[in-house]
Amino acid sequence: MKCLITGANGQLGKALKQRFSAFHDVTACSKGDLDVTNESMVQKVMNELKPDVVIHAGAYTKVDLAEEERTQAFQVNAVGTFHMAKACEEIGATMIYISSDYVFDGLKQAPYTEEDQVNPVSMYGVSKWLGEEFVEMVLENYYIIRTSWLYGHGGLHFVEKMLKCAFASKGVNVVSDQVGSPTYVEDLVDVMERLLDSKPYGKYHVQNSGSCTWFEFAKEIYQQVGCDPLLVKPTSTRKFEAKAPRPAFSRLSLHKLETIGIKKPRHWKEGLTLYLQREGLL
Repeated sequence: MKCLITGANGQLGKALKQRFSAFHDVTACSKGDLDVTNESMVQKVMNELKPDVVIHAGAYTKVDLAEEERTQAFQVNAVGTFHMAKACEEIGATMIYISSDYVFDGLKQAPYTEEDQVNPVSMYGVSKWLGEEFVEMVLENYYIIRTSWLYGHGGLHFVEKMLKCAFASKGVNVVSDQVGSPTYVEDLVDVMERLLDSKPYGKYHVQNSGSCTWFEFAKEIYQQVGCDPLLVKPTSTRKFEAKAPRPAFSRLSLHKLETIGIKKPRHWKEGLTLYLQREGLL
């Protein structure tokens, strides 16, 4: 299988390249190799490579900055995704589009299903939702994967930030009124491999099992590496004063995965342990 991966320099792109290269003919493109906002470049690269599968992991992910850089966020996440979907349709490629829990408003008090009404509350969330809409509008052979709180090897993310604070014995204030689930990137890639193994096209929710607040996640990071979890103090979203609003509850239902024979990913605490082990910290 010939596979093209966008966002090659991101934590997900790196994990995808490493995993898929073992069994498939993989081309991993960074922004310099493939600027998705440039339609002619997209068409040229896609026509030259003619991949069977495109995993569109490249994205604008600066959630707070997107409130100011709206044009850039929409150009990458919405228009760029449209360019990729259109090119996939022209050559008959299957597309995997990575979306986000931020397409929901967080007002529901039970895990969101794939059929629940979207209502993004941030510009980033709106841009990812529009990407979904373009994929569905253009393609029949697609997987839209919504995930959340992603962390992996070789990336700058919440876990790495907390580890730096933990090893410096530094106290941190972390929001305790946003509930979701961390997702270890390797567990996300596991599910993507399974989906490509002749599973039905459509939307899927993928995150590690269980749920927590960012505060509870931070405490677990400190505790697992042997640092004092009491250094982590709770705070509110209001006091944190982030520019972009976040969904207060973004736990995603994993039921649809189970109905097609895919075991739901391990518990988020187990995912964190495996990440820390592979980083040589346990």
